Amino acid sequence: MIIDSLDNIQFYKFFNSDFYEGLKFIKNASPEIEPGSYPLTSTAKALVMEYETKLEENGFGYEAHKHLIDIQYCIKGSELIPWCHINKLHPYSEYDPEKDVTFYTMQQEMGRAIIGNGVFAILYPSDAHAPVFCVDQPEKIKKIVIKVTI
Repeated sequence: MIIDSLDNIQFYKFFNSDFYEGLKFIKNASPEIEPGSYPLTSTAKALVMEYETKLEENGFGYEAHKHLIDIQYCIKGSELIPWCHINKLHPYSEYDPEKDVTFYTMQQEMGRAIIGNGVFAILYPSDAHAPVFCVDQPEKIKKIVIKVTI
């Protein structure tokens, strides 16, 4: 997992071109961008979504992907994302290859990221993450998730 500032996106130009294109999309996106899917490269797309964050339970626990890296950022509001290495978790669902997701039972996290206000998180396949949690109080957020295929 990487937690970083949008002020540092130039670093990603030389690190990974899909990450860089995704971060440029995030940095240049208007808070009024419409929810939906936006193609970026042949192996990356942006998903824009809106939802209400929650205080107690997100309803599904942790999720992890085998063939996608997520770059997550809140363009409106902020979100708390607990994360844990998948080797420390127990799956409660079979891997869904169509959606590239496995769900895991919620338990003590290894760390937390707060995204928004210039801070993004990059989540690798070993980083099970539990989005939808509020930072202080539930709020409606607008979030951009860059999906990079590996």
